[in-house]
Amino acid sequence: MDKNKTALERAFELARSGRYPSVELIRRAVSAEGYAQTQIQGRELTRQLRSLIDSSSAIK
Repeated sequence: MDKNKTALERAFELARSGRYPSVELIRRAVSAEGYAQTQIQGRELTRQLRSLIDSSSAIK
């Protein structure tokens, strides 16, 4: 866990990485790294993360 980074920032990083095929797996990874999952909720945020996941997987 990077103390200078929020859970939301980390979730966006993980979504861009292309290593996580779903938002649920990103939530689990963020939690496993010691961040609170409570910031990673909501329809719009889920849509944004899903879009990043899809874009990252299209590049590979």
